[in-house]
Amino acid sequence: MAGRRKPRPWHFFPAILIVTMALGPSAGPARAQIFGGPQNQSEDGQENPGLFGSFFNLFNPQRTADAGPPVPDAVRYTVAIEVKGGDSALRTAVEGASSLESLKTRAPAGAAGLVRRALADERSINAALYSAGYYAGTIAITLAGSPPDAPNIFDVVDAARARGPVPVRVEVTAGPLFHFGRISILEAGTRRPLNDAPTLSRLRLVPGEPARADAIVRAEGVLVDHWRRAGHPFARVADKDVVADHASKQLDVTLYVAPGPVATFGRFTVSGADFLTPGFVEERIEIPPGTLYSPDTLDRLRRRLLKYESIASVRIREAEKLDPDGSLPIHIEVSARKPRYFGFGASYSSTDGSAVNVYWGHRNLFGGGETLRLDAKASWFGEKSEAVPDADPFGYRFAATFMKPGIYTAQDDLVAEAAVLREVTNAYVREAATLLAGVRHRYSDELSLQVSVDLEASTVEDSYGTGDYSIVGIPIELKYDSTDNELDPSRGIRASGIVEPFAYLGDAGAGPTMIKASLAAYHAVDEDKRLIIAGRMAAGSVFGASLFDIPPQRRFYVGGGGSLRGYEYQSASPRNEDGIIIGGRSFFEASIEARWRVTETIGIVPFLDMGSAFASEWPDFDSMKYSAGVGLRYYTAIGPLRLDLAFPLNPGPDDGDFGVYVSLGQAF
Repeated sequence: MAGRRKPRPWHFFPAILIVTMALGPSAGPARAQIFGGPQNQSEDGQENPGLFGSFFNLFNPQRTADAGPPVPDAVRYTVAIEVKGGDSALRTAVEGASSLESLKTRAPAGAAGLVRRALADERSINAALYSAGYYAGTIAITLAGSPPDAPNIFDVVDAARARGPVPVRVEVTAGPLFHFGRISILEAGTRRPLNDAPTLSRLRLVPGEPARADAIVRAEGVLVDHWRRAGHPFARVADKDVVADHASKQLDVTLYVAPGPVATFGRFTVSGADFLTPGFVEERIEIPPGTLYSPDTLDRLRRRLLKYESIASVRIREAEKLDPDGSLPIHIEVSARKPRYFGFGASYSSTDGSAVNVYWGHRNLFGGGETLRLDAKASWFGEKSEAVPDADPFGYRFAATFMKPGIYTAQDDLVAEAAVLREVTNAYVREAATLLAGVRHRYSDELSLQVSVDLEASTVEDSYGTGDYSIVGIPIELKYDSTDNELDPSRGIRASGIVEPFAYLGDAGAGPTMIKASLAAYHAVDEDKRLIIAGRMAAGSVFGASLFDIPPQRRFYVGGGGSLRGYEYQSASPRNEDGIIIGGRSFFEASIEARWRVTETIGIVPFLDMGSAFASEWPDFDSMKYSAGVGLRYYTAIGPLRLDLAFPLNPGPDDGDFGVYVSLGQAF
């Protein structure tokens, strides 16, 4: 919503959205200098994977078990951790690696259980030191004053527990921070340098930088990914030498890479597709035999198949060896989603009104991936329409949407939508029946073209009276989308352009033409995608007719959460002499955001918007409206929840003071 200067009882109520409900690389053995060591048993009696495995366990969310039922012969204890040297981040890492700390509310079983926990901590804390770049640290753990490997440690623990909780002390001395020294990337067989290896900066193994163990693990993944993308499906890091020089405080790293043979794609086989017509999946593979192997090609195939609503999962398995002709067989296993679904949703806004929506759908209507969705929506406009103040504020929309894939070729889809509706806005009230039907052709995974027929029979009332319209249009729309995520993109471009000439049935002359284009771009500043710069622009025009010869519902309106935050819905649009919104013949919008992910679940987004609709045929930038604000994001598994607070920078006398917007997904 946008806060108005004119006080109302609900002035501070934000718009509320009720979300719709519906029923790595292989690596060879590590060298003992750094990562080796004998395997040991953990507290539960299972084998411990050694120091290098302990490093991986630092990132296992299940390593900290929830407090379970009381254990027999429980040993209560207290723990004190002291870290000398390093910084606060190192202390946090040490505490996070300590089972004695994380499991202190869950008492171990007997003295042996406490001893096993302490011995495991020596390995996991040492791995935490290595991860931070400290290779000369010392760890001293005592149970009631004795080390856990003391010959009489069980007697010491039993004697201490008789007096109360066993005192446990963990003393960690970080020692000097090591830095990377000599870095070598060699071919595993010849032990010679690989000239086409990624740069050290890309590997993040730069001499002189802190020698963090996790950087080595990451570099192995980068190396394997590099050669797999170059057509080597069996690339692996076969071995490594990691040697700490305590005199120079440097870590020398040698990684031995076995790229393996270059391969092409061979035969594809499919299983699990019995719920689809024969050949449905095979027709959409679109990878000719002999194409150079690439994991990116397989990933695009997986995402392409998952776009069909009937397919729940796609598992792509590569053969373990090449065929005699050097090609790699690929097996695709798919599974079906439940064909039928239904759901409901509701929304409320103190300015735009409230609405409830129910829907039912079928994901595989005739067995060929056809989709059908039926929607019923009832709405209530919260304020009187400025153009038609005596209009009933009740609105509705009943719609049916159908899609049939592959009507001519696998790249051609039939799309259609029919709707009956009543729409109430500040600018007009419309009752209409509409039909949009067309064919969408996909040139690639990113580029598509859709040509449709657009039919509308409507009665529209605005401040000038009531008009009946019978309209036929031919919209032609070109879309390009290279983004990596529909709700929260971090890279790529989204672009669309539409041209729609339309005419009024019964008129002999040519009608107006609408053109509209939009462009959005996303760029992650850092590799971890913590900061993403996002920007968008959109513009449009209707030419070939004067403003009042264009039906009100075909004019452009700007203002609100979907276009210009901080302003009332449609308010940044032309008005007549009485101050009533009438819409425009053209518009322009632009936004820029800095999406900063502060934690794994919380983000902050400062933004700047600009835009307006214009009575002229082309945008007039002299009367542009501007707004600025900040948003919060809560990241969920299905996408970010958005809460934006926006303020108009050059408001007019009838504009609001602020706007609050809540939705699922980013603003654009």
